Amino acid sequence: MKKNAAKYKILNYMLNRGNVFKLELAQELNLSMPTVLSNINELMATGLIVEVGESRNTGGRKAHAVGIQKNYRYSLGVDITANHIGIVLVNLGGEVIAQERVREKFEPNTAYLIRLSERVKDFCTRQQAKEKLLGIGISLPGIVNEKDRILVKSHTLKLENYSLKTMEQLMPFPVHFENDANAAMLAEHPSAIKNIVYLSLNNTLGGAVCIHGELFIGDNRKAGEIGHMILKPGGKQCYCGKQGCADAYCAASVLTQNGREPLESFMERIPADKKTREIWDAYLDDLAMLISNIRMFMDTDIMLGGEVGGYLSNYSLELGEKISKYNLFDRDISYLKNCAYKKWKQGGSNPWPFACEANAHPG
Repeated sequence: MKKNAAKYKILNYMLNRGNVFKLELAQELNLSMPTVLSNINELMATGLIVEVGESRNTGGRKAHAVGIQKNYRYSLGVDITANHIGIVLVNLGGEVIAQERVREKFEPNTAYLIRLSERVKDFCTRQQAKEKLLGIGISLPGIVNEKDRILVKSHTLKLENYSLKTMEQLMPFPVHFENDANAAMLAEHPSAIKNIVYLSLNNTLGGAVCIHGELFIGDNRKAGEIGHMILKPGGKQCYCGKQGCADAYCAASVLTQNGREPLESFMERIPADKKTREIWDAYLDDLAMLISNIRMFMDTDIMLGGEVGGYLSNYSLELGEKISKYNLFDRDISYLKNCAYKKWKQGGSNPWPFACEANAHPG
């Protein structure tokens, strides 16, 4: 195996798994110990890899674990929604160094792109991050053709076949474009998750699919469009133009009167307000139906992410009871997982947009 290929495998493993022992790297990656030691020594010489305090007795000398020097490099995340721009600086450990979110209505013109670029440049300057920045990940609500730099379709932004090349050219660093729900899935370290369906329960309902540790996008990059699966034929009107879509029943907007009130306010009223409790119960019932359908079709774990997902761990028992009404094949709901990253707020810990909060706020 070429040295660079082995080095990539080692770095990728450590970025997803954290601190490891060299023997573990050799066993898990099917590499020889000389190959592991050679690459680790080279990476330590650059400062990217360091020895950490953990050690274990192997019968002879104590073995020391090695880990990524988290602040060796940074990445920038930019989340674009209909009415906001979110920017976050993240280190190699997925830890947030700085973040901000500003109201900026999306416009498909050059003036908007220039303002976006200036905000990004100003943010990097204030954080003194330019010298260590690897690149920028930009998440968008819609179907993204990353290879051709095209936003194929976005109901939220009211765009179709929109070129992203000008946006890329105005950015001062290499850019990767991604669908917002896919970006959220990628934050959950899919290589360690294996098979899972991610539900992005935000102002709009999105999804992502992970198979064998890899993001599955489908033949036309439409995999995971869970929000526009028909949940109730002839039901509520969806913003996409159809009736009965899952989005019309399971998006956070169902609880927030289409964004007219914060989700936090709704959730705080549940214990004491009868009407709020009824709305929440109906929401959980619809969500249970959707989860059951996904489980029956995919037979994988299901991760509950997005703004609503951050609250659902407190209602897992109620949700499980409702799911049991629709799914008679699973005796428990251990396949339901909570996302690692909760609601993004100032001072929070979410490596946005590559986390479950991508596009969580209305618009």
